[in-house]
Amino acid sequence: MGRKAAFHSLGCKVNSYETDAMRKALLDAGWEEAPFAPGADVYVINTCTVTNIADRKSRQMLHKAKEMNPAAIVAACGCYVEDAAGRLEADPAVDLLIGNAEKGKLPQILESCLKERDSERMKSRVLPRISSVRTYEELGAVSSGEHTRAFLKIQDGCNQFCSYCMIPYVRGRVRSRRPEDVLREVRALVAEGYREFVLTGIHISSYGLDFDYPGMNRQTPDAAEALTNYRLLELIRAIAAEEGVSRIRLGSLEPGIVTEDFIEGLCGEEKVCPSFHLSMQSGCDETLLRMRRKYRTKDFADKCRIIRKFYRDPAIMTDIIAGFPGETEEEFLKTLAFVREIHFSRAHIFKYSVRKGTLAAGMDGQVPEKLKKERADMLAETDRAERMAYAERFVGQEVLALFEEAFLRGGERILKGYTREYIPVELASREVPLGREVRVRVKEILPGGIASVQKVELRERSG
Repeated sequence: MGRKAAFHSLGCKVNSYETDAMRKALLDAGWEEAPFAPGADVYVINTCTVTNIADRKSRQMLHKAKEMNPAAIVAACGCYVEDAAGRLEADPAVDLLIGNAEKGKLPQILESCLKERDSERMKSRVLPRISSVRTYEELGAVSSGEHTRAFLKIQDGCNQFCSYCMIPYVRGRVRSRRPEDVLREVRALVAEGYREFVLTGIHISSYGLDFDYPGMNRQTPDAAEALTNYRLLELIRAIAAEEGVSRIRLGSLEPGIVTEDFIEGLCGEEKVCPSFHLSMQSGCDETLLRMRRKYRTKDFADKCRIIRKFYRDPAIMTDIIAGFPGETEEEFLKTLAFVREIHFSRAHIFKYSVRKGTLAAGMDGQVPEKLKKERADMLAETDRAERMAYAERFVGQEVLALFEEAFLRGGERILKGYTREYIPVELASREVPLGREVRVRVKEILPGGIASVQKVELRERSG
């Protein structure tokens, strides 16, 4: 029986993608996958450090792994390692540190460490400085384990250095994946049955910045002059041209990339879903200035108008931070009013988390935790109402839904999936197979913003 490895991923979709890549690399090297339970020889935890809670969860999972099998190798990987290597090196629960520039070398690192496991050398390896890494680490084709949707990593790193964010410090500078490597993965995943592709990365609006300015540490230029707009658009067009691709979704975008030319170009590609995640963080100009964001509320509203000019009822999603340092009651109310003005289809609400080493950590006016929670709760309440209002626009309309999973409810087969606008849908059907795009009519919106639908006609989009 071969050696067994168990995996656990925390944080973002990029981390999930990289965990899948590490899993595949070990399986290809002859390892067996084990559940994250007692009995594994190695536990690989892909950590996150975006908030204090993420730090705590990372430590908890590392200690849980060691408790499940004290004799196993516990490997801490990723962002928390980049931020807290010194603390983890002193932690007896952790046997191995693997930085963000080393994940693709996991099989070789484990082989070496198994030979050295009784030596202090095992954990005291010198990690490469992520800030010095300038090339994208190719991980190969990765199956996500989902039925129809694949996350496709096209980029890593960020050059923006917003005042609250650790990401540039733990992920390094912008590194873009070569188009030929992206397309090679698309073809491999289509052959496995994947139909929907979500383009993901740490800062995909910067895709191609390192191609255009090699060796330079530039931030993303203003969108009107940015070659990166067209680098990303060209990549999307190339993916759309691949046979078997039914849908393309984009990960989080910076508002600056949204120009009329860029959105018109996307609108010309039928496979691109009318679903956009624009990173906002605050609806108050004074707060945005302290955050070192590159736009103001008028700019953000203009970007939303551009999207709505080219798409009918597009989904526009966002992120919002509640309780940023110095946020007064007046500033918070400006954000709340702006959220109601824009009418997002969904918003992800976060309480501000102090990240040591960032500019915001040393700012005056740190907001008490109780007040942060109150403000986050108010934003979440507004978000629930806006989600329902957006979904209800589609009642009585025909939409395309791609179904990803099936389950039984009271003996009836229920399919779950999403519309192109990323509205969750449920369909009662014994005939409709998974992995096909189905024309349905929205009957009603259930609690939680889920659309109950009925089939109109069946069609498979093969490319």
